[in-house]
Amino acid sequence: MERSVLMVGIGGQGIQLIGKTLALAATESGLNAMLAAEYGGEMRGGTSQATAVVGDGPIRALPILPRTDSAIVMHDKFSGAVPERLDADGFLMLNSSIVDPAKAEGDHTLVSLPATDMAREIDAPQAAGLLMLGAFCRLTGIADHDHLVAAMTSLLPPYRAQHAETNSRALAAGAAAVSERDLAAVSV
Repeated sequence: MERSVLMVGIGGQGIQLIGKTLALAATESGLNAMLAAEYGGEMRGGTSQATAVVGDGPIRALPILPRTDSAIVMHDKFSGAVPERLDADGFLMLNSSIVDPAKAEGDHTLVSLPATDMAREIDAPQAAGLLMLGAFCRLTGIADHDHLVAAMTSLLPPYRAQHAETNSRALAAGAAAVSERDLAAVSV
């Protein structure tokens, strides 16, 4: 098994945190992972992208992904040609609170979650990206909730440690939001 994922959004949405959390949780689960990050100089509002490749054996593909089998799009401002970069049998996860699912049609499977709205509903407005990551990992089986929480908690700087509990709730809410139809549609 080898899965590549492209995570795209704007600075401040936690793209770098979800990329690092995914890679660390995967390695703590016994898998191999490679991660690359790309972001603008702005602290908030600029482009933010992370790519990860996770596999159960040595990684054959670098995390520089002209094509990918999955993507998480948190904001459409810098998403560009993400749908066109997806493999035909891949899947695209969209934050439908911000991104219009109608603009992401293609040969791939589309999974939409109103992550920003859902994060506000559970009183974790800063954790929409982690909510999407919880859903992604439920769909792919890359990492379980405990490994995700442990990875996320270890990555939080001391001045953000107070968010560990709400971030954990967001990961769980994302996993719980995945429908049986989505599970059946996404082939691992």
